[in-house]
Amino acid sequence: MDLPVTEWKSYLLQKWSLLPKSIQVTVSTAETLSDVFLHSSSLLQPEDEIFLRRLSKGYFVGKDFGAPLFYREEGNKKFQEKDYTVAAVLYSKGVSHSRPNTEDMSLCYANRSAALFHLGQYEMCLKDIIRAQTHGYPERLQPKIMLRKAECLVALGRLQEARQTISDLERNFTASPTLADFPSQSVQKNLHHLKMKVQEKENLTETFPAALAKTLEGVDLREENKQLSNASSSVSLCMDPFKGRYLVATREILPGELLVKEDAFVSVLNPGELPPLHHSLDSKWDTRVTIGDLYCHRCLKHTLATVPCDGCSYAKYCSQECLQQAWELYHRIECPLGGLLLTLGVFCHTALRLTLLVGFEDVSKIRKLYDEVSNKDICLPESSSWVKTLNSGLGEIEKNGKIIETPIPGCDVNGKYESNYQAVFNLLPHTENHTPEHKFLCALCVSALCRQLEAASFQTVTTGANSSQLKAATAPELCPDVTVWGVVMLRHMLQLQCNAQAITTIQHTGSKEGIVTSSRQVRLATGIFPVVSLLNHSCSPNTSVSFISTVATIRASQRIGKGQEILHCYGPHKNRMGVAERQQKLRSQYFFDCTCPACHTEAHRMATRPRWEAFCCNRCRAPMQGDDVLSCGHRGCAVSVRRDHLASRLQDLRQQVGMARKLLRDGKLGEAGSLLWSSSSFPFIHSDPFWTQRYSVLIEELNVIIPMPATRWLCRPVRPNPNQLCYCGALEKGPDDLGCCFLMHQIAKLKHSCQATEPAIQQLSGCQRDAESFLSAEHAVLGEIEDGLAQACAALGDWQKSATHLQNSLRVVEARHGPSSVEMGRELFKLAQIFFNGFAVPEALSTIRKAEEVLSLHCGPWDDEIQELQKMKSCLLDLTPTPVGPSV
Repeated sequence: MDLPVTEWKSYLLQKWSLLPKSIQVTVSTAETLSDVFLHSSSLLQPEDEIFLRRLSKGYFVGKDFGAPLFYREEGNKKFQEKDYTVAAVLYSKGVSHSRPNTEDMSLCYANRSAALFHLGQYEMCLKDIIRAQTHGYPERLQPKIMLRKAECLVALGRLQEARQTISDLERNFTASPTLADFPSQSVQKNLHHLKMKVQEKENLTETFPAALAKTLEGVDLREENKQLSNASSSVSLCMDPFKGRYLVATREILPGELLVKEDAFVSVLNPGELPPLHHSLDSKWDTRVTIGDLYCHRCLKHTLATVPCDGCSYAKYCSQECLQQAWELYHRIECPLGGLLLTLGVFCHTALRLTLLVGFEDVSKIRKLYDEVSNKDICLPESSSWVKTLNSGLGEIEKNGKIIETPIPGCDVNGKYESNYQAVFNLLPHTENHTPEHKFLCALCVSALCRQLEAASFQTVTTGANSSQLKAATAPELCPDVTVWGVVMLRHMLQLQCNAQAITTIQHTGSKEGIVTSSRQVRLATGIFPVVSLLNHSCSPNTSVSFISTVATIRASQRIGKGQEILHCYGPHKNRMGVAERQQKLRSQYFFDCTCPACHTEAHRMATRPRWEAFCCNRCRAPMQGDDVLSCGHRGCAVSVRRDHLASRLQDLRQQVGMARKLLRDGKLGEAGSLLWSSSSFPFIHSDPFWTQRYSVLIEELNVIIPMPATRWLCRPVRPNPNQLCYCGALEKGPDDLGCCFLMHQIAKLKHSCQATEPAIQQLSGCQRDAESFLSAEHAVLGEIEDGLAQACAALGDWQKSATHLQNSLRVVEARHGPSSVEMGRELFKLAQIFFNGFAVPEALSTIRKAEEVLSLHCGPWDDEIQELQKMKSCLLDLTPTPVGPSV
């Protein structure tokens, strides 16, 4: 992913191993990056480029005009299965391969609008309807999307526009002969129903909780730093001869305080699991859903309504504006290189984009920086006698009794550190620490990329011509300007190992309508943040980083005293891995030995395992101690056992737990639960006796399946749907027969899922008994078991048991990650959902408050979970308390 694909990496490493020793020594002893690049690039042979081109062709990123029909049909299958999210993605794939202004493109957009409508994304649905009409949606099918447009406008409360759309549709039906074959009776019925909804909405004064009506509060820095862009005035930039540049607090900083808010100077979307497809009938068109299908390739905004590049099928954007900006800044060069960039990896792609953002036409800026560092690393002074102070971006060093003033690297002439290309260029590449093989690999990747740029005529690129206008180049040698670009890109590629920031997002697993939302952090993109890169590492940091699109925010996760260093975790955290593993990872990737307090403390008690990994005595529950042979830590107990025996038991237990959780996934508990807690599942219980009787029959059948009266589900609070403002069961009215059919369909799914739940509960309960016999009460596996039992009980509607299991899981999370950790916040969020759906108002409000307090230390007010907690709280404050479960 970061580095090239395995085949190309292996090919280059084998090439290195076969080089004569003298050439290896020449590359290894090269004193400058320029020498490394020139020596290595001279070794790139035509057969190497042929092999690379063959690999690149495995990533089909062009347009195949036969694909739209296939993707539309596959999307229709998912639509019929009510998997609207995957259906929308498949329709988007069809759009990406379509010619503009064709029926193929218009039909894909129209079908996607239907999926978005069912997902409650009405604004996006309206935009897709406009796109479908713009690209020539057939006249004979216009009533379908006009009705959908009217439904969206009604749902959004834009009633005047809805009336106008209904009038236009009625007029078109009368005037257009092409609509004669359209089922007019069905249309008339739907139009009548829409008019009734418009009238009801006009007569209804809707009120929403104040928290829902508020716009997202600003998250700007209170007082921006005059010497450090994108940072609070509470931090200051310093420099040390041993640890380089770093940030300290200029005053006492409170937990949750915003310290840095910085937009990425550059970011490249992580392509995710995207192995190249083999050209066979079964795999010609890819139906896999990847990160690249769900996020804008420029701003990283999540979207199911992507707008594709006109030149390739890979790049997708959230809007026409993002598409245009990306094209002008870099994609006009990257577009024809898509397969090559996927083969060369994210780091090489990021290095190219960094230079493209400066602009090919601004070679003078690159040359100036290139000359300033003379192709060398910016090395810090080596003498331990040097001492520094900071004065407006200048360091003072003392050498041989003399004070020498030197600018801090990356600062401008006025001593200000800006989030700009100069700051990026001055990030350390650590050339001397990378292995010769790695430098050779990176240099040949960059060289191959430069050859492609040169083949596309570097001369026309400098004039700003579009990729479609590039002419073939005739010169086989790298011109001087391309050499400069190559060296600079090599510098950036080496910088990225230590300075790239993984841009992450919280991905919710399972059905969105599920009762308990599990979540995990996933890597969305790779970015460069010049200010964030100034933070040094600690395995027990005092800050927390979060992202919204391409913007990183650093918040204090605990109190930071004046003069104390502000520290960030580079990945190896004391709560996730032991000290030996952390040290090894930091040494291999970042080239330093960590001496933070956590490492120093753990180094003196290496023999003691953390509580979440500890074994306990099966007789007295005391911790087991020792190396190969473990003995009970209790004086009066003589139990002993070999460590490898307990390790084997633990491995077997983990397999059993995995099988039980697979049963839960296969049972699709989220789908089963959507019958009970989806805020968009049911119409009102109609006042008409005929419909009331039909619903009553179905509700009686529900009461046989679940342990609580089913009628309660239709009037109690439900898990908030992020796309709707309905939290009290007051659902949009729809055709009642459709509601009953949907209810019957969901009952069938619930029966199937509940049958799969009981065996999973039995297996997890057995695992729990086994785990308690030899694992500590705070062992991570016990927490995983409790979490699985909580999920299963929630799906069956047993809120009290679910809450009890989740509280047991909370104790494990707290022991491992701490009471104020982001992991604790997310677990509290899940518990709040349990209490909320169980109608336990006091417990829910208490848990919501705690979850908000913890999550606010790590995330801004825009965070999805914080927003949802606020919506749940607003709903619960209007309800009568009915406690049904234990308090937190």
